[in-house]
Amino acid sequence: MNHRIKVGVLRGGPSSEHAISMETGKAVLEALRADPELGYDARDIFIDKDGTWHVNGLPFEPADAHHHMDVAFNALHGAYGEDGKVQSILEAHGMPFTGSGSLASAIGMNKILAKQVLTAHGVKSPYWKEIPSQDIQDDPVAAARDLFMTFLMPAVIKPASAGSSVGVAIVRKHADIAPALIEAARHGHAVLVEELIPGIETTCGVIEGFRGQELYALPPVEIRTHNGFFDYEAKYQGKSEEIVPATFPAKLKKEIEELAIKVHSLLGLRHYSRTDFIIHPRRGIYVLEANTLPGLTQESLVPKALRAVGSSLTELADHLVQLALAIDKR
Repeated sequence: MNHRIKVGVLRGGPSSEHAISMETGKAVLEALRADPELGYDARDIFIDKDGTWHVNGLPFEPADAHHHMDVAFNALHGAYGEDGKVQSILEAHGMPFTGSGSLASAIGMNKILAKQVLTAHGVKSPYWKEIPSQDIQDDPVAAARDLFMTFLMPAVIKPASAGSSVGVAIVRKHADIAPALIEAARHGHAVLVEELIPGIETTCGVIEGFRGQELYALPPVEIRTHNGFFDYEAKYQGKSEEIVPATFPAKLKKEIEELAIKVHSLLGLRHYSRTDFIIHPRRGIYVLEANTLPGLTQESLVPKALRAVGSSLTELADHLVQLALAIDKR
């Protein structure tokens, strides 16, 4: 009897994106189990909010991961799962895993570091300012006053290291600033303030080694939100319209795809990624951020783009597992 490859799907985790990770992990488990011919034994590896790993309801140490899986499918989001920590654990124990390695994950998750890398290579990004979270916690009124006096409104305030639009707000007047800074400071060591660029939001996924291409760009997704802002509710509660393929001219689509590939390469990302953009009618395309572990829920954008090219989450999940195993065999 052939050995079935044990794929441990890591989901949950201690971050504010725990619930989204649970849904991504559920979707991946279903995808890997959908085709018995793939030969996978997909196992639910639940990581609780304290960071304890479980299989079949029983806790275990990451050092014992080899007893429970041959390869890890990283379906975590946010801190611990997306910032290089769990990647470092898996690397230390020689466990192959899907997604970017520890260093690229740490850079990609830190929006400020990622901006510095991209702007150094000529990639346009919104004008920005960094505020240490400690400064905000010490005196939010002073931090708000200083920002209002030195930064053109309206602005976008967000945690420097978080995803799923957690803690993100658009501020237009002085009274809005302090509450937004306080909320963003709850989610990390620093807060990122960006100019609000009006335009059309879009996102584009990239998959390595897919369909015979070294870096395959999925069709860009055009995002139309009901409230003008692609926030948490718009992403996960159906309060937006995602059009794929986007209605952009062919030349603009190609430019977006090429930029997504460039971001993936410049940040040293691995296996797959998704980059978010804003398109200003006169100033062109700006990179908002890169997602090193894009969501894979029913409402997520990568699965929608996959369906648009006749693919599926099952095909992607199988492909990513094989990429991870190929790295292990080198």
